Amino acid sequence: MARLDPGDKLVLASHNKGKLAEFRDLLAPYGVEVVSAGDLGVPEPEETGETFEENARLKAIVSTFATGLPALADDSGLEVEALGGAPGIYSARWAEGRDFGAAMARVEQELGEKGALGGSAPRANFTCVLCLATPDGEIEVFEGKVFGHLTFPARGVNGFGYDPIFVADGQAQTFGEMQPDAKHAISHRAEAFAKFAAGCLPAPKS
Repeated sequence: MARLDPGDKLVLASHNKGKLAEFRDLLAPYGVEVVSAGDLGVPEPEETGETFEENARLKAIVSTFATGLPALADDSGLEVEALGGAPGIYSARWAEGRDFGAAMARVEQELGEKGALGGSAPRANFTCVLCLATPDGEIEVFEGKVFGHLTFPARGVNGFGYDPIFVADGQAQTFGEMQPDAKHAISHRAEAFAKFAAGCLPAPKS
């Protein structure tokens, strides 16, 4: 399995500043330097995959070939049960111009059109797939999920994306209301990252 050492530089194959900040926090204890694909001038590839894993692989491979550095890609999204799993892999594309306020409004509107807002809170989950690609062709994939329900109107200004409308099972606050450390402890990205860390990262600094 591909492994990173302290001091190694890792490209995050994303132009999303929220994801970059979150991964810098997660990777800080391991002594790995994180740079974004955007900062290195790597364009965002068209996400032509039909699953989170296919899109994560595509993004990681593009970044590692473009930079000659190991690259970590994240493909993640919100899957709403009453919407047949939508927006799913199209979660970012529902937010045209990265306007997630509009995307959350669309989720609420489509749930309303299906009559899914009058009773129990709509069930949903976040899924995250991480893919590590190295210049010598190694590929590693890790998946995490967190289940919960949606709430409207949106609450909180922390996190990013659909966080302000998602409440994880066993929690009272939305991801948008939770402090980063609390969210990191239970999120879909944290689960996938824990698997990635166990397989590919050095021991964390004490």
